[in-house]
Amino acid sequence: MQPLLTDSHCHLDRLDGDLDEVLSQARDAGVGSFLCVSINMENVQEVINIAHRYPQVFASVGVHPNEQQGREPELEELLALADDPEVIAIGETGLDYFHSKGDLGWQQERFRRHISAAKISGKPLIIHTRDAAEDTLRIMLEERAGEAGGVMHCFTGDWETAARAMEMGFYISFSGIITFNSATELREVARLVPADRLLVETDSPYLAPVPYRGKPNQPAYVRQIAERLAELRETSLEDIAQITTGNFRTLFQLN
Repeated sequence: MQPLLTDSHCHLDRLDGDLDEVLSQARDAGVGSFLCVSINMENVQEVINIAHRYPQVFASVGVHPNEQQGREPELEELLALADDPEVIAIGETGLDYFHSKGDLGWQQERFRRHISAAKISGKPLIIHTRDAAEDTLRIMLEERAGEAGGVMHCFTGDWETAARAMEMGFYISFSGIITFNSATELREVARLVPADRLLVETDSPYLAPVPYRGKPNQPAYVRQIAERLAELRETSLEDIAQITTGNFRTLFQLN
């Protein structure tokens, strides 16, 4: 029997090709459930529609910190979208000082608004942070993001950042980056994170793991990520599947 893995973060609305076939290939690889994550208001309804179309797919609602061309979400709108039974999370949201430059007060305000939506709706946060760990953690503390909980998605930070996020009750999700040759420090973090705080994700169609690096990513490849994580932690793929799927269901209140 195949391990029942969960891709805790993917962008199914942005994948090329037939979605039925993409999900079929994922099932063949032992991936049984998926969280399709919104990055802008223009496509958020398509994300929700995908979750309604496929019972194994769930949705999040939010606007990525790098999105500047589309419509800004209002708190009331996020809350209305979060009322949909297929929506289990708010995000992805957070801070990104790598791609966005200049005065980023608007980005921080957007992040605070998403935290408010998560606390009011009772839906956990999906947090993106790049080159902005200190401000991300500071705002999480100031806004009491721990009351909502959530996940530091596609984690690339150091152990101190992971530990501080976990102190607020957050989970740590690892992507295909842990398979990259350059990710030595990150693999050590992946080895140390307690089992009850682990998640895996593809972030597809981005960041395909080795041996698919440089090609479009897809949810089936979460298996390669889980296999690498199992090697790092000296355990079995089946164990990683059971742990991470159980954590996913606990975090997003699916039990």
